[in-house]
Amino acid sequence: MSDMIQSKNIHKAYGNLQVLNGVDLTVAKGEMVSIVGKSGAGKSTFLHILGTLDAPDSGDLIINGINTTQLPQKQLAKFRNKHIGFVFQFHHLLPEFTALENVCIPGWIQKRPEAEVTKRAKEILDFLELSERMEHKPTQLSGGEQQRVAIARAVINNPSIILADEPTGNLDTATSNELHRFLLKLQSEFGQTMVIVTHSHELAAICDRKIEMVDGRF
Repeated sequence: MSDMIQSKNIHKAYGNLQVLNGVDLTVAKGEMVSIVGKSGAGKSTFLHILGTLDAPDSGDLIINGINTTQLPQKQLAKFRNKHIGFVFQFHHLLPEFTALENVCIPGWIQKRPEAEVTKRAKEILDFLELSERMEHKPTQLSGGEQQRVAIARAVINNPSIILADEPTGNLDTATSNELHRFLLKLQSEFGQTMVIVTHSHELAAICDRKIEMVDGRF
């Protein structure tokens, strides 16, 4: 199995606060890894660096064979849109658009043909059991449904990796368990590589591997 993510000796500080202290991580293609640890341990900072939303002070990040730390900003933005899907605790859906339109947006940003993007979005929403809810606006959806739309949006461009930051942090237990089922389904049927930051023991337990972060290192 080939490696999808390699982070090597990642350091990050904000002013005098050293947040990451030489983080090494290798994630295989199709693997689902959870990162756990206390608040302030550096988990979200590391996830933002994995997602190329933030740059490390030093170290290398290789995703799908490409050293992202060496890419110029414009190329990095293109790389991010193509290779990385994000799911956050708060779904960040655009309220004026339907579920279907929200899912299509990353595909439209890539300037893919509209019909192709719409067809793919419908397939993913159907896969996530939301075919009846496609024309609903976010306010007409439950919290679990909104988060499933956010997951569909994350996978629309067939990303190399999905990064999730507390994806069930806002959901009750039953809804969280349902979302866990869909994440496993994505992994098994799409071979999706995932890194998930979570406080949920249940979510961490279903992953292939659980890694604890303490004081900015694993």
